[in-house]
Amino acid sequence: MKKQNIKGVFFDLDGTLLDTAPDMALALNIQREHHDLEPIPYSEIRPHVSHGALAMLKIGFGIDINSTNYQAMREQYLQLYAENLAVNTALFEGLAEFLLELEASAIKWGVVTNKPEFLTKPLLNNLQLDHRCSSIISGDTVSPTKPNPQPLFAACKESELLPAQCLYIGDADRDIMAGRAAGMKTVAADWGYILPEDSVHTWGADKVISSPQEFRDYFWQNFTAATSST
Repeated sequence: MKKQNIKGVFFDLDGTLLDTAPDMALALNIQREHHDLEPIPYSEIRPHVSHGALAMLKIGFGIDINSTNYQAMREQYLQLYAENLAVNTALFEGLAEFLLELEASAIKWGVVTNKPEFLTKPLLNNLQLDHRCSSIISGDTVSPTKPNPQPLFAACKESELLPAQCLYIGDADRDIMAGRAAGMKTVAADWGYILPEDSVHTWGADKVISSPQEFRDYFWQNFTAATSST
């Protein structure tokens, strides 16, 4: 089988490139403590993390965007999260090696996330990843956000690549919708923050992959590198 020439890989952030759930859960439970509530088990919080502050407040306090105190609670949560941004957050196992492999093969990589920039950039900086990205597109960098393809088009422009030369990987249906609409190859990261009711195999991704190591194997078996790789 002929390999496709992929020159760029773009990652969703939460639940795809980085395991941010421990710190997002930490911030939520600190907030609950401020409101005299008991902590919620991590296992109950983790599947909701990809859906951001709105999901955190829904599971933590039973409020949504229509609640009268939503904005104040959202600001409090985001402030607490910003103060605990990189306590336990890390690359998912195997991805540190994969990023080095991409760089050794002259394949650009970047981040396209709906996470706001005031959280995204400091987090990547704390993990010493920001300077290695060909592009960092946050939830407020361009409008509209995913599932619209505009953020991916912006990442391509910054990286000086065409969408057809790129692959996008994410752990939410909006990621796959955006990638497909942009004309990229798409991979659903089934190791991410997947809710029980999520039907990952119905999202329309080119491939559903259950672990970063499996993704590494899939990538090098199916896509062309500028130099040899593992």
